[in-house]
Amino acid sequence: MSYLPANYKNVQCTPVCKQRQHAKSNKTRTSFCHACFVTHGILIFCRLIKGHEARNYDYTIYHPLAEISTWMGQMVSENPDVVTLVDYGSTYENRTISLLKIGLKSDVTKKAVWMDCGIHAREWISPAFCQYFVKEILRTYKTDSKVEELLKNLDFYITPVLNVDGYLYTWKDNTTRLWRKTRSPGTDGCDCIGTDLNRNFEANWGMVGVSQNCCSNVYPGFKALSEAEARSVVDFVEPRKNDIVCFFTIHSYGQLILFPYGHPNVTAPNYNELAEISQAAAKAIKAVHGMTYTVGSFAEALYPAAGSSMDWARLIGIPFAFTFELRDEGSFELPENQILPTCEETYAGVHSVITYVHNKIFYSAAITASATLWTTLSSSLLYFTLLYFT
Repeated sequence: MSYLPANYKNVQCTPVCKQRQHAKSNKTRTSFCHACFVTHGILIFCRLIKGHEARNYDYTIYHPLAEISTWMGQMVSENPDVVTLVDYGSTYENRTISLLKIGLKSDVTKKAVWMDCGIHAREWISPAFCQYFVKEILRTYKTDSKVEELLKNLDFYITPVLNVDGYLYTWKDNTTRLWRKTRSPGTDGCDCIGTDLNRNFEANWGMVGVSQNCCSNVYPGFKALSEAEARSVVDFVEPRKNDIVCFFTIHSYGQLILFPYGHPNVTAPNYNELAEISQAAAKAIKAVHGMTYTVGSFAEALYPAAGSSMDWARLIGIPFAFTFELRDEGSFELPENQILPTCEETYAGVHSVITYVHNKIFYSAAITASATLWTTLSSSLLYFTLLYFT
């Protein structure tokens, strides 16, 4: 697997061993790939040949794609009982899209949580948070009974970088840092590159908040799911839609917690519950570093926009779907000194949502079952009492 097109020059490469689980065959295999580096190539190469382990990984800086890929492999090798690397798609430039499946082993199909980061290439704090989230749940599950319970009852599917081609492109040089879209070519007659992945999903596609000008940052593609990256998500998530109970897509910037829908004339059937969960998450975020996050549907709190992955997830029946727009309120180039506090507060917000969803599924279901059993026993007891004494 190569992360770079053939026309890149002065590339340094080193082989990286990875354990992977193929999404369709469900078989784990070990393979070698080449992690290649352009920007800051020497620095990255030295980190690898010195053999620094993921436990020394710096979560306070932004990492280029090759380092993130190496980190994913190390998460598997250091936590083989709970982490599996799953390849589930390919990009336009034929790079592999991978996720980390995290959860304690189970003999039954488990409910699951989806989280994707880096759907927009320039939002570097998003992949940084996905890595922090993985680090935290792996760090705490052996000592925190609540996190252990989450990993026992739920599987987590975490994609650190979804828009792989675009993210790599943002690291090319200063002129590409704010690239947003994919790297697929424009339609006939248009020389511009890329589609907005978060307008490409089949949820009121192309109706509002888009531009049919293929040079626009909100160009939705020539049709729904025109992008290989969006199709990869759909191909993985849709067959598991009855098991995936919570769907997160992590973005920046704006300090917002959004829920479906982006179309102003469409309301989620569980709107009130989504609003309450989001308000609780915003409260949890504020308790960490005092940051205020605005809550609302996509159309209310941000702007009308159709074709988002969050809206698609809710549309196919995943009950709890959220977009987190992280710090800050004015720039995609969030300074590195804000990475850690941003991740800390976002973790609190996301953990609040997951805890609510988990408790509703497992505790509310148990309470309902107990109530049903008690009603049945009470009815039976009354029946036999009447039968005996009358």
